[in-house]
Amino acid sequence: MRALLALLLTLAGVAAAQAADADTARLLFTGDIMLSRQVAREIAARGGLSPWHGLRDVLRSADLVVGNFEGTVGGADACDAPKELCFAVDPHLVPLLKDAGFTALGIANNHSSDLGAAGRKATREALQAAGLGAIGSAESPAFAKVGGRTLALISLNLVAGRDGQIDRVPSWQVAQQLRLARALGDWVIVSVHWGKELADWVVPEQEAAAKWLVAQGADLIIGAHPHVVQPPACVDGKPVFYSLGNHVFDQKYPQTKRGLIADCEIKGDRLTCGGLPTRTPDGSAYPAWAAAQDQPPATLAQCPVKANAPLRVAGQAIGPWIRDGEIASDRLVLEGRGEANRWRTPPRALLSAEAGRLVADQPPLLFTLERHASPIDGEDGPRPYVYEVTAHGLVAKWRGSALAWPLLDAVLIADDAGQSYLCALHRGDSFIMLDTAKPSATRTQVYAWNGFGFTGVNDDALAARCAGRFDLGG
Repeated sequence: MRALLALLLTLAGVAAAQAADADTARLLFTGDIMLSRQVAREIAARGGLSPWHGLRDVLRSADLVVGNFEGTVGGADACDAPKELCFAVDPHLVPLLKDAGFTALGIANNHSSDLGAAGRKATREALQAAGLGAIGSAESPAFAKVGGRTLALISLNLVAGRDGQIDRVPSWQVAQQLRLARALGDWVIVSVHWGKELADWVVPEQEAAAKWLVAQGADLIIGAHPHVVQPPACVDGKPVFYSLGNHVFDQKYPQTKRGLIADCEIKGDRLTCGGLPTRTPDGSAYPAWAAAQDQPPATLAQCPVKANAPLRVAGQAIGPWIRDGEIASDRLVLEGRGEANRWRTPPRALLSAEAGRLVADQPPLLFTLERHASPIDGEDGPRPYVYEVTAHGLVAKWRGSALAWPLLDAVLIADDAGQSYLCALHRGDSFIMLDTAKPSATRTQVYAWNGFGFTGVNDDALAARCAGRFDLGG
Protein backbone atom coordinates (compact mmCIF):
# COMPACT_ATOMS: atom_id res chain seq x y z
CA MET A 1 0.00 0.00 0.00
CA ARG A 2 2.82 2.41 0.87
CA ALA A 3 4.53 1.62 -2.43
CA LEU A 4 1.30 2.33 -4.30
CA LEU A 5 0.81 5.59 -2.40
CA ALA A 6 4.39 6.64 -3.17
CA LEU A 7 3.85 5.85 -6.85
CA LEU A 8 0.64 7.89 -6.94
CA LEU A 9 2.36 10.83 -5.25
CA THR A 10 5.23 10.61 -7.74
CA LEU A 11 2.83 10.55 -10.70
CA ALA A 12 0.92 13.49 -9.23
CA GLY A 13 4.17 15.42 -8.89
CA VAL A 14 5.11 14.66 -12.50
CA ALA A 15 1.66 15.75 -13.71
CA ALA A 16 1.90 18.97 -11.69
CA ALA A 17 5.35 19.70 -13.12
CA GLN A 18 4.11 19.07 -16.66
CA ALA A 19 1.13 21.36 -16.06
CA ALA A 20 3.47 24.05 -14.75
CA ASP A 21 5.73 23.69 -17.79
CA ALA A 22 2.71 23.93 -20.10
CA ASP A 23 1.81 27.22 -18.41
CA THR A 24 5.31 28.64 -18.90
CA ALA A 25 7.00 29.98 -22.04
CA ARG A 26 10.35 31.65 -22.72
CA LEU A 27 10.65 34.52 -25.20
CA LEU A 28 14.01 35.84 -26.45
CA PHE A 29 14.62 39.04 -28.42
CA THR A 30 17.99 39.93 -29.91
CA GLY A 31 19.49 43.14 -31.24
CA ASP A 32 20.75 43.98 -34.72
CA ILE A 33 21.61 41.13 -37.10
CA MET A 34 23.59 41.87 -40.26
CA LEU A 35 24.64 39.02 -42.58
CA SER A 36 26.57 41.02 -45.17
CA ARG A 37 29.97 42.78 -45.37
CA GLN A 38 32.53 41.37 -42.95
CA VAL A 39 30.01 39.00 -41.35
CA ALA A 40 29.46 37.22 -44.66
CA ARG A 41 33.21 37.10 -45.25
CA GLU A 42 33.82 35.56 -41.82
CA ILE A 43 31.13 32.93 -42.37
CA ALA A 44 32.79 31.97 -45.67
CA ALA A 45 36.28 31.95 -44.11
CA ARG A 46 35.06 29.65 -41.34
CA GLY A 47 33.57 27.15 -43.77
CA GLY A 48 29.96 28.17 -43.24
CA LEU A 49 30.08 27.90 -39.43
CA SER A 50 26.99 29.54 -37.95
CA PRO A 51 27.55 32.81 -36.06
CA TRP A 52 25.22 31.31 -33.42
CA HIS A 53 27.14 28.07 -32.84
CA GLY A 54 27.97 29.19 -29.30
CA LEU A 55 24.44 30.40 -28.45
CA ARG A 56 22.35 27.88 -30.33
CA ASP A 57 21.41 25.62 -27.39
CA VAL A 58 19.83 28.51 -25.47
CA LEU A 59 18.09 29.98 -28.52
CA ARG A 60 16.68 26.63 -29.61
CA SER A 61 15.31 25.93 -26.15
CA ALA A 62 13.12 29.06 -26.19
CA ASP A 63 9.52 29.07 -27.36
CA LEU A 64 9.87 32.27 -29.41
CA VAL A 65 13.03 33.97 -30.71
CA VAL A 66 12.84 37.27 -32.59
CA GLY A 67 15.66 39.47 -33.93
CA ASN A 68 16.08 42.64 -35.97
CA PHE A 69 17.16 41.72 -39.51
CA GLU A 70 19.30 44.65 -40.62
CA GLY A 71 19.58 44.30 -44.37
CA THR A 72 17.91 43.20 -47.59
CA VAL A 73 18.11 39.85 -49.35
CA GLY A 74 19.57 40.20 -52.84
CA GLY A 75 22.63 41.28 -54.82
CA ALA A 76 24.48 44.51 -54.04
CA ASP A 77 24.45 45.39 -57.77
CA ALA A 78 20.89 46.65 -57.30
CA CYS A 79 21.98 49.20 -54.67
CA ASP A 80 22.45 52.83 -55.69
CA ALA A 81 24.92 53.48 -52.83
CA PRO A 82 28.48 52.27 -52.15
CA LYS A 83 28.37 48.52 -51.59
CA GLU A 84 29.79 48.77 -48.07
CA LEU A 85 26.82 50.98 -47.10
CA CYS A 86 24.31 48.61 -48.66
CA PHE A 87 23.50 45.57 -46.50
CA ALA A 88 22.76 43.12 -49.33
CA VAL A 89 22.38 39.59 -47.93
CA ASP A 90 23.11 36.39 -49.86
CA PRO A 91 19.87 34.31 -49.75
CA HIS A 92 21.94 31.19 -49.00
CA LEU A 93 22.73 32.65 -45.54
CA VAL A 94 19.08 33.05 -44.49
CA PRO A 95 18.62 29.38 -43.38
CA LEU A 96 21.30 29.96 -40.73
CA LEU A 97 18.72 32.02 -38.82
CA LYS A 98 16.24 29.14 -38.74
CA ASP A 99 18.97 26.71 -37.74
CA ALA A 100 19.97 29.01 -34.87
CA GLY A 101 16.46 28.85 -33.42
CA PHE A 102 14.84 32.08 -34.62
CA THR A 103 11.07 32.11 -35.02
CA ALA A 104 10.64 35.48 -36.72
CA LEU A 105 12.63 38.53 -37.81
CA GLY A 106 11.64 42.16 -37.67
CA ILE A 107 12.23 43.80 -41.06
CA ALA A 108 11.24 47.39 -40.26
CA ASN A 109 14.49 49.38 -40.21
CA ASN A 110 16.51 51.87 -42.22
CA HIS A 111 18.27 49.14 -44.24
CA SER A 112 15.13 47.24 -45.31
CA SER A 113 14.91 49.52 -48.37
CA ASP A 114 18.55 49.17 -49.47
CA LEU A 115 17.47 47.28 -52.60
CA GLY A 116 14.18 49.05 -53.16
CA ALA A 117 10.68 47.56 -53.26
CA ALA A 118 11.94 44.42 -55.01
CA GLY A 119 14.40 43.90 -52.16
CA ARG A 120 11.67 44.22 -49.54
CA LYS A 121 9.66 41.57 -51.36
CA ALA A 122 12.68 39.28 -51.79
CA THR A 123 13.49 39.57 -48.07
CA ARG A 124 9.98 38.58 -47.02
CA GLU A 125 9.95 35.67 -49.42
CA ALA A 126 13.41 34.41 -48.41
CA LEU A 127 12.56 34.49 -44.70
CA GLN A 128 9.22 32.79 -45.25
CA ALA A 129 10.82 30.13 -47.46
CA ALA A 130 13.20 29.36 -44.58
CA GLY A 131 10.25 28.88 -42.23
CA LEU A 132 10.61 32.25 -40.51
CA GLY A 133 8.06 34.94 -39.86
CA ALA A 134 8.83 38.27 -41.56
CA ILE A 135 7.34 41.19 -39.63
CA GLY A 136 7.55 44.68 -41.07
CA SER A 137 5.31 47.69 -40.70
CA ALA A 138 3.00 46.36 -43.42
CA GLU A 139 2.71 42.97 -41.67
CA SER A 140 1.90 44.47 -38.26
CA PRO A 141 0.32 43.33 -36.13
CA ALA A 142 1.33 39.72 -36.62
CA PHE A 143 0.18 37.09 -34.13
CA ALA A 144 2.02 34.12 -32.67
CA LYS A 145 0.69 31.30 -30.53
CA VAL A 146 3.05 30.24 -27.74
CA GLY A 147 1.99 27.70 -25.14
CA GLY A 148 -1.65 28.40 -25.85
CA ARG A 149 -1.21 32.16 -25.35
CA THR A 150 -1.47 34.72 -28.16
CA LEU A 151 1.29 37.27 -28.69
CA ALA A 152 0.69 40.32 -30.89
CA LEU A 153 3.89 41.48 -32.62
CA ILE A 154 4.35 44.94 -34.13
CA SER A 155 7.48 46.14 -35.94
CA LEU A 156 8.04 49.87 -36.50
CA ASN A 157 10.77 51.95 -38.12
CA LEU A 158 11.32 55.57 -37.06
CA VAL A 159 14.64 55.99 -38.92
CA ALA A 160 14.47 56.90 -42.62
CA GLY A 161 16.28 54.66 -45.09
CA ARG A 162 16.88 55.09 -48.80
CA ASP A 163 13.19 55.28 -49.67
CA GLY A 164 12.43 57.77 -46.87
CA GLN A 165 9.58 55.66 -45.48
CA ILE A 166 9.07 55.75 -41.71
CA ASP A 167 6.32 55.03 -39.21
CA ARG A 168 5.20 58.10 -37.31
CA VAL A 169 4.74 58.02 -33.56
CA PRO A 170 2.26 59.29 -32.62
CA SER A 171 -0.12 58.63 -35.53
CA TRP A 172 -3.54 57.17 -36.10
CA GLN A 173 -1.97 54.43 -38.27
CA VAL A 174 0.17 53.04 -35.43
CA ALA A 175 -2.68 53.56 -32.94
CA GLN A 176 -4.88 51.41 -35.18
CA GLN A 177 -2.28 48.61 -35.24
CA LEU A 178 -1.97 48.72 -31.46
CA ARG A 179 -5.75 48.70 -31.02
CA LEU A 180 -6.14 45.48 -32.99
CA ALA A 181 -3.11 43.94 -31.26
CA ARG A 182 -4.53 44.71 -27.82
CA ALA A 183 -7.99 43.42 -28.74
CA LEU A 184 -6.73 40.02 -29.94
CA GLY A 185 -3.41 39.48 -28.13
CA ASP A 186 -2.69 38.43 -24.55
CA TRP A 187 0.43 40.63 -24.72
CA VAL A 188 1.43 43.30 -27.24
CA ILE A 189 5.14 43.35 -28.14
CA VAL A 190 6.48 46.28 -30.16
CA SER A 191 9.89 46.19 -31.88
CA VAL A 192 10.94 49.70 -32.83
CA HIS A 193 13.93 51.08 -34.76
CA TRP A 194 14.71 54.45 -33.17
CA GLY A 195 17.22 56.59 -31.28
CA LYS A 196 20.66 57.99 -31.99
CA GLU A 197 23.35 55.78 -33.50
CA LEU A 198 26.23 54.89 -31.12
CA ALA A 199 24.58 56.77 -28.21
CA ASP A 200 24.53 54.64 -25.05
CA TRP A 201 21.98 57.01 -23.50
CA VAL A 202 18.26 57.31 -24.20
CA VAL A 203 17.30 60.47 -26.09
CA PRO A 204 14.09 62.39 -25.23
CA GLU A 205 12.41 61.33 -28.48
CA GLN A 206 12.73 57.67 -27.46
CA GLU A 207 11.26 58.37 -24.02
CA ALA A 208 8.31 60.26 -25.50
CA ALA A 209 7.66 57.54 -28.09
CA ALA A 210 7.86 54.81 -25.43
CA LYS A 211 5.30 56.55 -23.21
CA TRP A 212 2.91 57.00 -26.14
CA LEU A 213 3.27 53.38 -27.28
CA VAL A 214 2.60 52.13 -23.75
CA ALA A 215 -0.43 54.44 -23.43
CA GLN A 216 -1.78 52.99 -26.68
CA GLY A 217 -1.42 49.37 -25.51
CA ALA A 218 2.20 48.18 -25.83
CA ASP A 219 3.10 45.69 -23.08
CA LEU A 220 6.78 45.21 -24.01
CA ILE A 221 9.03 47.38 -26.20
CA ILE A 222 12.19 46.09 -27.88
CA GLY A 223 14.46 48.81 -29.32
CA ALA A 224 17.15 48.76 -32.00
CA HIS A 225 19.33 51.06 -34.16
CA PRO A 226 21.85 52.68 -31.75
CA HIS A 227 24.13 49.57 -32.13
CA VAL A 228 25.07 49.90 -28.45
CA VAL A 229 23.19 48.77 -25.36
CA GLN A 230 21.02 51.39 -23.67
CA PRO A 231 19.73 50.81 -20.10
CA PRO A 232 16.28 49.20 -20.01
CA ALA A 233 13.54 50.81 -17.93
CA CYS A 234 10.07 50.22 -16.55
CA VAL A 235 7.87 52.82 -18.27
CA ASP A 236 4.42 53.22 -16.73
CA GLY A 237 4.54 49.59 -15.60
CA LYS A 238 5.81 48.12 -18.88
CA PRO A 239 9.36 46.88 -19.67
CA VAL A 240 11.20 48.91 -22.31
CA PHE A 241 14.53 47.75 -23.75
CA TYR A 242 15.55 51.02 -25.40
CA SER A 243 18.38 49.34 -27.32
CA LEU A 244 19.69 45.78 -27.27
CA GLY A 245 22.80 46.80 -29.20
CA ASN A 246 24.41 44.57 -31.80
CA HIS A 247 23.80 40.84 -31.86
CA VAL A 248 25.63 39.72 -35.02
CA PHE A 249 27.40 42.69 -36.59
CA ASP A 250 30.84 43.72 -37.83
CA GLN A 251 31.32 47.10 -36.15
CA LYS A 252 34.66 47.46 -34.30
CA TYR A 253 34.05 50.09 -31.59
CA PRO A 254 34.32 48.51 -28.10
CA GLN A 255 30.74 49.42 -27.12
CA THR A 256 29.35 47.88 -30.33
CA LYS A 257 30.86 44.52 -29.32
CA ARG A 258 28.46 44.29 -26.38
CA GLY A 259 24.91 43.12 -26.81
CA LEU A 260 21.89 42.22 -24.73
CA ILE A 261 19.22 39.57 -25.31
CA ALA A 262 15.85 40.39 -23.75
CA ASP A 263 14.92 37.24 -21.83
CA CYS A 264 11.20 37.17 -20.98
CA GLU A 265 9.09 34.50 -19.33
CA ILE A 266 5.38 33.92 -19.41
CA LYS A 267 4.16 32.17 -16.30
CA GLY A 268 0.42 31.93 -15.90
CA ASP A 269 -1.00 35.35 -16.68
CA ARG A 270 2.25 37.27 -16.01
CA LEU A 271 5.11 38.26 -18.30
CA THR A 272 8.44 39.23 -16.70
CA CYS A 273 11.71 40.16 -18.36
CA GLY A 274 15.45 40.20 -17.69
CA GLY A 275 18.57 40.34 -19.85
CA LEU A 276 21.28 37.98 -21.12
CA PRO A 277 24.47 39.92 -22.00
CA THR A 278 26.68 38.93 -24.92
CA ARG A 279 30.14 40.03 -25.97
CA THR A 280 31.69 39.67 -29.43
CA PRO A 281 35.45 39.04 -29.53
CA ASP A 282 37.70 41.54 -31.27
CA GLY A 283 38.25 40.66 -34.92
CA SER A 284 35.04 38.62 -35.09
CA ALA A 285 31.29 39.09 -35.52
CA TYR A 286 30.36 35.87 -33.69
CA PRO A 287 28.75 36.65 -30.29
CA ALA A 288 29.46 34.72 -27.09
CA TRP A 289 27.93 34.79 -23.63
CA ALA A 290 29.38 37.59 -21.51
CA ALA A 291 30.78 37.36 -18.00
CA ALA A 292 28.54 37.72 -14.97
CA GLN A 293 29.80 41.23 -14.24
CA ASP A 294 28.34 42.38 -17.55
CA GLN A 295 24.79 41.69 -16.35
CA PRO A 296 22.54 44.75 -16.79
CA PRO A 297 20.98 46.46 -13.76
CA ALA A 298 17.94 44.60 -12.45
CA THR A 299 15.58 47.46 -13.31
CA LEU A 300 12.83 45.20 -14.70
CA ALA A 301 12.53 42.75 -11.79
CA GLN A 302 9.53 44.67 -10.42
CA CYS A 303 7.91 45.28 -13.81
CA PRO A 304 5.63 42.26 -14.44
CA VAL A 305 2.89 42.63 -17.05
CA LYS A 306 -0.50 40.96 -16.64
CA ALA A 307 -2.18 39.43 -19.69
CA ASN A 308 -4.84 41.50 -21.42
CA ALA A 309 -8.45 40.49 -20.98
CA PRO A 310 -9.83 38.67 -24.04
CA LEU A 311 -12.32 40.28 -26.39
CA ARG A 312 -15.69 38.92 -25.23
CA VAL A 313 -19.02 39.37 -26.98
CA ALA A 314 -22.23 37.51 -26.04
CA GLY A 315 -20.35 35.00 -23.90
CA GLN A 316 -17.82 34.22 -26.64
CA ALA A 317 -14.08 34.85 -26.25
CA ILE A 318 -12.82 35.98 -29.67
CA GLY A 319 -9.22 35.78 -30.86
CA PRO A 320 -7.07 34.76 -33.83
CA TRP A 321 -6.84 31.05 -34.63
CA ILE A 322 -3.19 30.07 -35.01
CA ARG A 323 -1.32 26.81 -34.55
CA ASP A 324 1.36 26.79 -31.83
CA GLY A 325 4.67 28.04 -33.19
CA GLU A 326 3.14 29.74 -36.26
CA ILE A 327 3.06 33.43 -37.17
CA ALA A 328 -0.09 34.87 -38.74
CA SER A 329 -0.58 38.29 -40.30
CA ASP A 330 -2.50 39.95 -43.13
CA ARG A 331 -5.55 37.65 -43.31
CA LEU A 332 -6.66 36.34 -39.93
CA VAL A 333 -9.01 33.52 -39.03
CA LEU A 334 -11.06 34.50 -36.00
CA GLU A 335 -12.05 31.87 -33.46
CA GLY A 336 -14.86 32.10 -30.93
CA ARG A 337 -14.87 30.01 -27.77
CA GLY A 338 -17.80 29.59 -25.39
CA GLU A 339 -18.38 27.18 -22.54
CA ALA A 340 -19.53 24.40 -24.86
CA ASN A 341 -18.85 25.62 -28.38
CA ARG A 342 -16.12 26.74 -30.76
CA TRP A 343 -16.32 28.31 -34.22
CA ARG A 344 -14.01 29.84 -36.82
CA THR A 345 -14.43 32.38 -39.59
CA PRO A 346 -12.98 32.48 -43.10
CA PRO A 347 -9.74 34.52 -43.35
CA ARG A 348 -10.23 38.28 -43.40
CA ALA A 349 -8.00 41.35 -43.72
CA LEU A 350 -8.77 42.68 -40.26
CA LEU A 351 -7.78 46.20 -39.15
CA SER A 352 -9.65 46.48 -35.85
CA ALA A 353 -12.20 44.66 -33.69
CA GLU A 354 -14.18 45.81 -30.66
CA ALA A 355 -17.50 45.27 -28.92
CA GLY A 356 -20.15 47.90 -28.25
CA ARG A 357 -23.78 48.30 -27.27
CA LEU A 358 -24.91 49.96 -30.50
CA VAL A 359 -28.58 49.74 -29.47
CA ALA A 360 -29.70 50.67 -25.96
CA ASP A 361 -30.92 47.70 -23.86
CA GLN A 362 -29.68 45.27 -26.53
CA PRO A 363 -26.71 42.85 -26.32
CA PRO A 364 -23.35 44.18 -27.56
CA LEU A 365 -22.41 43.69 -31.21
CA LEU A 366 -18.98 43.17 -32.76
CA PHE A 367 -17.69 46.08 -34.81
CA THR A 368 -14.74 45.51 -37.15
CA LEU A 369 -12.77 47.34 -39.80
CA GLU A 370 -11.75 45.09 -42.68
CA ARG A 371 -9.72 45.90 -45.77
CA HIS A 372 -11.57 45.23 -49.03
CA ALA A 373 -11.55 46.53 -52.59
CA SER A 374 -14.65 48.53 -53.52
CA PRO A 375 -16.89 46.76 -56.07
CA ILE A 376 -17.64 50.20 -57.55
CA ASP A 377 -14.23 51.74 -58.23
CA GLY A 378 -11.85 48.99 -57.08
CA GLU A 379 -10.20 51.22 -54.45
CA ASP A 380 -8.72 49.14 -51.63
CA GLY A 381 -9.51 50.56 -48.21
CA PRO A 382 -11.01 50.00 -44.75
CA ARG A 383 -14.68 49.00 -44.63
CA PRO A 384 -16.78 48.95 -41.43
CA TYR A 385 -18.68 45.75 -40.54
CA VAL A 386 -21.17 44.95 -37.78
CA TYR A 387 -21.74 41.37 -36.58
CA GLU A 388 -24.05 39.65 -34.17
CA VAL A 389 -22.07 37.07 -32.21
CA THR A 390 -23.74 33.70 -31.66
CA ALA A 391 -22.68 30.30 -30.35
CA HIS A 392 -22.36 29.19 -33.99
CA GLY A 393 -20.35 32.10 -35.38
CA LEU A 394 -20.71 35.63 -36.72
CA VAL A 395 -23.89 36.87 -38.39
CA ALA A 396 -23.30 39.95 -40.54
CA LYS A 397 -25.70 42.80 -39.77
CA TRP A 398 -23.91 45.29 -42.02
CA ARG A 399 -21.33 44.49 -44.71
CA GLY A 400 -18.90 47.32 -45.24
CA SER A 401 -21.07 49.86 -47.01
CA ALA A 402 -19.56 53.31 -47.42
CA LEU A 403 -20.09 56.11 -44.94
CA ALA A 404 -20.36 59.79 -45.88
CA TRP A 405 -16.70 60.20 -46.98
CA PRO A 406 -13.74 57.90 -47.72
CA LEU A 407 -12.72 56.21 -44.47
CA LEU A 408 -9.31 56.03 -42.78
CA ASP A 409 -10.16 54.64 -39.33
CA ALA A 410 -13.09 54.21 -36.95
CA VAL A 411 -13.59 53.42 -33.27
CA LEU A 412 -16.56 53.09 -30.96
CA ILE A 413 -17.25 55.78 -28.36
CA ALA A 414 -19.99 55.72 -25.72
CA ASP A 415 -22.30 58.36 -24.32
CA ASP A 416 -22.98 58.78 -20.60
CA ALA A 417 -25.71 56.13 -20.77
CA GLY A 418 -23.31 53.53 -22.18
CA GLN A 419 -24.68 53.46 -25.73
CA SER A 420 -21.96 53.16 -28.40
CA TYR A 421 -21.57 55.32 -31.49
CA LEU A 422 -19.26 55.06 -34.46
CA CYS A 423 -16.50 57.69 -34.43
CA ALA A 424 -15.00 57.86 -37.91
CA LEU A 425 -11.81 59.45 -39.19
CA HIS A 426 -12.40 60.38 -42.82
CA ARG A 427 -10.17 61.63 -45.59
CA GLY A 428 -10.66 65.24 -46.60
CA ASP A 429 -11.85 64.41 -50.12
CA SER A 430 -15.19 62.95 -51.18
CA PHE A 431 -16.48 60.00 -53.19
CA ILE A 432 -17.53 62.42 -55.94
CA MET A 433 -14.11 64.13 -56.14
CA LEU A 434 -11.49 61.62 -54.96
CA ASP A 435 -8.10 63.14 -54.15
CA THR A 436 -5.81 60.68 -52.38
CA ALA A 437 -2.83 63.01 -52.95
CA LYS A 438 -3.81 64.99 -49.83
CA PRO A 439 -3.66 62.40 -47.03
CA SER A 440 -3.10 65.02 -44.32
CA ALA A 441 -6.55 66.54 -44.80
CA THR A 442 -8.98 64.71 -42.48
CA ARG A 443 -12.34 65.15 -40.79
CA THR A 444 -14.22 63.28 -38.04
CA GLN A 445 -17.89 62.35 -37.88
CA VAL A 446 -20.13 60.54 -35.39
CA TYR A 447 -22.68 57.96 -36.56
CA ALA A 448 -25.48 56.06 -34.79
CA TRP A 449 -26.47 52.49 -35.65
CA ASN A 450 -30.01 52.34 -37.02
CA GLY A 451 -30.35 48.58 -37.27
CA PHE A 452 -29.29 48.25 -40.91
CA GLY A 453 -26.60 50.92 -41.28
CA PHE A 454 -25.22 54.11 -39.79
CA THR A 455 -26.78 57.58 -39.69
CA GLY A 456 -24.85 60.80 -39.06
CA VAL A 457 -25.30 62.36 -35.61
CA ASN A 458 -25.11 66.07 -34.78
CA ASP A 459 -24.18 66.19 -31.10
CA ASP A 460 -21.53 68.66 -29.91
CA ALA A 461 -20.41 66.56 -26.92
CA LEU A 462 -20.04 63.38 -28.99
CA ALA A 463 -18.36 65.31 -31.80
CA ALA A 464 -15.76 66.71 -29.39
CA ARG A 465 -15.20 63.28 -27.87
CA CYS A 466 -14.74 61.79 -31.34
CA ALA A 467 -12.28 64.48 -32.45
CA GLY A 468 -10.32 63.91 -29.26
CA ARG A 469 -9.90 60.19 -30.04
CA PHE A 470 -7.88 61.07 -33.14
CA ASP A 471 -6.05 64.08 -31.70
CA LEU A 472 -2.78 62.10 -31.42
CA GLY A 473 -0.35 64.86 -32.23
CA GLY A 474 0.70 63.14 -35.47
